[in-house]
Amino acid sequence: MLKCTACGREYSLRKPYQRCECGEPLELELFKSVPGIGRKVWEKFSGFFPFELKPELSLGEGDTPLTKAKKLSKELGVKLYLKNETTNPTWSFKDRGTYLGIHRALQLGFEKIGTVSTGNMAASIAAYGAFAGLETYILVSSTIAEEKLKALEVYGAKIIKVHGDYGELYYKSLEIGQKKGIYFINSDDPFRIEGYKSISFEIIEEITPDYVVVPTSSGGLFRGIVKGFLELKESGLIENLPRFVVVQAEGCSPICKAFNSGKDRIERFESPHTIAHAIENPYPPSGNAVVRRLRELDGLCITVNDEEILESQKALGREGLFVQPASATGVSAIRKLRERGVIEEGAKVVSILTGAGLKTLTHVETPKVDECSLESLEECFRW
Repeated sequence: MLKCTACGREYSLRKPYQRCECGEPLELELFKSVPGIGRKVWEKFSGFFPFELKPELSLGEGDTPLTKAKKLSKELGVKLYLKNETTNPTWSFKDRGTYLGIHRALQLGFEKIGTVSTGNMAASIAAYGAFAGLETYILVSSTIAEEKLKALEVYGAKIIKVHGDYGELYYKSLEIGQKKGIYFINSDDPFRIEGYKSISFEIIEEITPDYVVVPTSSGGLFRGIVKGFLELKESGLIENLPRFVVVQAEGCSPICKAFNSGKDRIERFESPHTIAHAIENPYPPSGNAVVRRLRELDGLCITVNDEEILESQKALGREGLFVQPASATGVSAIRKLRERGVIEEGAKVVSILTGAGLKTLTHVETPKVDECSLESLEECFRW
């Protein structure tokens, strides 16, 4: 059964419902289960998912590394763990949600799928759609970078560049999908949320965190991770929930603006501007649901500026990890919260690294390069 995250209205799983009539996102009710056997998260935690998952639809998503950041842990005075989602098939966490979304589309008999995205989700849907043999549509903003379009073309998806309000495009796509028989697996589709909760299962197999920090755009990833931990607690596998931290870019922070000002509903963020384009959503479709969850669970919402993001991106590079600017926001948030005394010394903190750095090279500095001839190569080693 699908249930509205706001008014609680229930919807049947037999039809492709994605949002409630009240305008808020839907979510499957909490699952209660115990781990089974199996190597991958999909097998071991199969009882927590709404249907039997098919390995033949998988590109190898999930089971990503949880790495302790040695340098940053010492610098920040916490035990910092980095959940490295860049190792997924299309280099971002989106693949987990797409895997479940493909199952749902096929279960309902759809032969066409689509999404609204200008980055990580577009690549994920294009790749999984091609692998499953489904006709795939990607709706992108007219401002999308040429390099991102090239990455989509290789999968053979049908790409439509749309001029107009990008926030409204999300809702328009659902209308088009109903008319044209296309299942749009957008940012906060209920089954995409089911895929994201697998991150929580993987974390808890290795550590019991005190804090989980989530870079947040539409709100789908945050909702999925929280749902995963709630199901673990409901099943008796953990006693306490971690404290959840939403982090947004200062130049586009509608969720933090609402939450920190005591409001229950987000407002459109005017003139968004940030280098963290992967979380630059001026009117996130799950924004209100995220605000509600943060209030219910005593969560935190914090913003970081572009200078702080770039600093953290370099710091993560020194840990051997090259991530998108959006992924680096978590480290910036932890630094701020430590300075304010909110996160205590020695706390176990997990930061979600959402996407790989190779996806966004615009703001990466050109390195200093020494040049010499083969004959004078030895001279280059005399710094």
